[in-house]
Amino acid sequence: MSATAQTTPPQAAPAKHAGLRAAGLVGSSIEWYDFFLYGTAAALVFPQVFFPDASGVTGTLLSFSTFATGFIARPVGGLVAGNFGDKIGRKPMVVIALLGMAVFTFLIGCLPSAGSIGIMAPVLLVTCRFVQGIACGAQWGGLALLLSESAGPKHRAFSGSFMQVGVPTGALLGNLAFVIVSSTVNEAAFVSWGWRIPFWATALLVPIVMYIQLKVEDSPEFRKLENDVSAAKPKVVQAPLWQAIKSHWKTILLAAGTLSGTNCVFYITIAGALSYGTSYLGMDYGQMLIAAMFSCVVGIATILIGGRLADKIGRRPVIIIGGVGLLVWAFPYFALINTTSIVLFAVSISVASVFQSLIYAPIAAYFGELFAPQIRFSAVSLAYQLSAIVVSGSTPIVMTWLIAKMDGSTLGITLFVCAMALITVVSTLALKETNPKSVRQSPTAVPGEHLRTETVAAQPA
Repeated sequence: MSATAQTTPPQAAPAKHAGLRAAGLVGSSIEWYDFFLYGTAAALVFPQVFFPDASGVTGTLLSFSTFATGFIARPVGGLVAGNFGDKIGRKPMVVIALLGMAVFTFLIGCLPSAGSIGIMAPVLLVTCRFVQGIACGAQWGGLALLLSESAGPKHRAFSGSFMQVGVPTGALLGNLAFVIVSSTVNEAAFVSWGWRIPFWATALLVPIVMYIQLKVEDSPEFRKLENDVSAAKPKVVQAPLWQAIKSHWKTILLAAGTLSGTNCVFYITIAGALSYGTSYLGMDYGQMLIAAMFSCVVGIATILIGGRLADKIGRRPVIIIGGVGLLVWAFPYFALINTTSIVLFAVSISVASVFQSLIYAPIAAYFGELFAPQIRFSAVSLAYQLSAIVVSGSTPIVMTWLIAKMDGSTLGITLFVCAMALITVVSTLALKETNPKSVRQSPTAVPGEHLRTETVAAQPA
């Protein structure tokens, strides 16, 4: 079938889609605020509150280990939500995920310290973090598809980028919350109760959940899939996760690989570098938080630009530019941090944020376009969360361990960043472009449709 002969799928009305973009942006931002808030707390206060008997590197490693628990749980959430999201719709999974994140983030702020209840404190912390991870894993695929599938075929990457912007926005809000609280109370009060306030602020997510539940429809593409009974486009698959793994495991692994560079550098910036700066370089934590917030602002702007660019020149070129940029910037990144200058620290992480955000910008649309609608939620969730568990959650631990083993040298973690950036570039080159020139020039062609020459066989109910 030629690109020009394809039928453009239904899309949401402009006014409704604008409301969906806004809800997606705010909901994703608060969801990631909840998830990343934990990373800041893990670096700043959790060693004292939940691991008071451990000191130095041991306490930091224990704290970051609980941080990694959320990433171990994310594939569980992604797989469960993907399986149901391909059968009953994108919206129900988004609502459940956002509500779950709000409840258990609030509960983290209510946990007693190890000094009060002993070993049960870190056990409860890990439990809440695990549920946080499940909710986060369930949310990404649903919200990414809800936004991109509801957009017109020529604006899918830009529309999906509103959801992607939630990541740096959430990190920005999380850092800002800790800066405000830590600057208004003394250190003893902050460690005792002040750190809890940012976690309680997650209650703001509840009205967004209600708006999505009451005002937002499921994606037009999924509703069309439910109603389509033709032989050429079968209805909902009954075992989408198994079908995705069986038919597209190579594509899923390569898609996960594209995220390696962006996930590695992002979690170094928001967690690992902050811990390294205070523990080894003696830098002021508050100043580093402000620099990290500035890099998040840079990331927000870059993601929106990158999404627009991916609609104009294709998905792969934008990702490859970002991956090559990180590969080149890896050595200057740590060299500038090691000067201990807060200005150069800000320059280092902000430039890295540009490259990292270019990789991330098209992902919401690109991943969805690689797979058929019947298995799309399952496939994109699996790809995204595989990278989360392998790279994202482990990076702060790897960085802390490598620097400790190399007596404070950053050479090991620099080479690790280079390896992750190289995996991004190689994986992207191995994948096919979903938005090539022929599709971009056709007024009706849909990105990704030209790749799916075979159909997914529907299984009996």
